[in-house]
Amino acid sequence: MERALELAQASAGLASPNPTVSAVLVKDGEVLAEGTTEPGGLHAEAIALRKAGPAARGSTLYVTLEPCCHYGKTPPCTDAVIRAGVASVHMAMLDPNPLVAGHGSELLTSAGISTSVGTGKDIATVLYEAHAKYIMTGTPFITAKYAMSLDGKIATRSGSSQWITGSEARRYVHTLRGMNDAVVVGIGTAIADDPSLTARTEGGDLQSKQPLRVIIDTNGRLPVHSKVLDQPGRTLIACSSITEDKKLQLEQRGAEVLQLSSREGGVDLVELMQALGSREVTSALVEGGAMILGTLFDQGLVDKVVAFVSPKIIGGKDSLTPVAGIGVDLVDEAITIDGADMKQVGPDMVITGYPGGRRV
Repeated sequence: MERALELAQASAGLASPNPTVSAVLVKDGEVLAEGTTEPGGLHAEAIALRKAGPAARGSTLYVTLEPCCHYGKTPPCTDAVIRAGVASVHMAMLDPNPLVAGHGSELLTSAGISTSVGTGKDIATVLYEAHAKYIMTGTPFITAKYAMSLDGKIATRSGSSQWITGSEARRYVHTLRGMNDAVVVGIGTAIADDPSLTARTEGGDLQSKQPLRVIIDTNGRLPVHSKVLDQPGRTLIACSSITEDKKLQLEQRGAEVLQLSSREGGVDLVELMQALGSREVTSALVEGGAMILGTLFDQGLVDKVVAFVSPKIIGGKDSLTPVAGIGVDLVDEAITIDGADMKQVGPDMVITGYPGGRRV
């Protein structure tokens, strides 16, 4: 199972909107075949079984998510496992999809195949947290990501913000982008930083899969010469008010302009998340700015936090902080981060957790 989880983690997000599943077939102590779900193609179990051929009979299958038991773009994986004569199946976790949700395991058991669930479940739960939310709600799993100094600043009083964290942390951000279906920023960040919002490899090359770039731009202020419009992949501009002329200019630059309702002076973020879900965006990495992140927290829309903390002191009462919005009146009302995990990336610390028990 450790090998299967390793394979799935290495390809996380690439098969979206399907979950990235990996499977390993073992017989007589030897690995027969491995498989990982293809983007828009075969599932992991089918790939491994096809590679193994007749040798799969009597083997043990280790799979990171319960095999599907319904027809979608591909036939049920349970049928393929049963036909191949697999002797036992070990699943890291059951699939939260209501069309599966334990039924796949039951079908295998009823066919005389020994099954077990739970080995590697902690890793699998994180691996499939976006899949779990999306399949149950139709809206993306929202990760709030920001980088700040040790005294909680994201920029100096003059607005300088590059770079608070080191190169290792910035490379890790590109890994996060590659794992998510969309990268989201507000118009303030888009104008101030003029980011590309691409996902790149450690060597600096573009990753094969690029996330949808989403700019929350209430009044259609994004400059038409912005770098984000020059990158491969798709860009979506979410507005509440925009002139027809500016909309045409942005569309001529290849962007999709999505007009949404206004809420509290900005784009209705609930409506935006529903619109992203309808586009099969299962996960979104929100990289700021402070008002966007603050509004997401205020409205209870953040599912996960990834905060980079640099060992630097910026100071200044007018320096920017990562989360604005309305906030709370009392410390006792503050959002707690559950399951916080801390690790060092270069000179910086990365803190990951789930707001107020919102873990899926």
